Amino acid sequence: MLELIKTNSDNSDFKSLIIQLDDFLKITDGEDHDFYNQYNGLDTINHVVVAYIKNKPVGCAAFKPFDKSTVEIKRMFTTKAARGQGVAKAVLNLLEIWAKQLDYQYSILETGIRQLEAIQLYKSCNYKITDNYGQYKGTDQSLCFKKEL
Repeated sequence: MLELIKTNSDNSDFKSLIIQLDDFLKITDGEDHDFYNQYNGLDTINHVVVAYIKNKPVGCAAFKPFDKSTVEIKRMFTTKAARGQGVAKAVLNLLEIWAKQLDYQYSILETGIRQLEAIQLYKSCNYKITDNYGQYKGTDQSLCFKKEL
């Protein structure tokens, strides 16, 4: 059974999952990894969801404020063993509910064009491709999405 907890970036299971995510992205992003990685610091993120199956951490994501009406989804990851079990959708859904409870109206996110599973996930969760924002403007390797909450 899937269990979701709300926490922050100090959570040790979240930190462990992020190490796995970064290892995965080093391979998938190739030479573009350093560019993306500079925007993925974990300084203090107060809105983190960690997913567990049988008390084992299997997925995570977070959001941080982008502006007064928008949050940015960050550090979305599901372990290879847990993929295809609805973990990512459940984590993303809880983040969206949490953001809406805090009076945010929109959610944005960025993924690399090589992240085919992520692109499919976001489309299936009603995210729409939007112009690249912020540091991703003019970056051909980025694909940005937006959703009204």
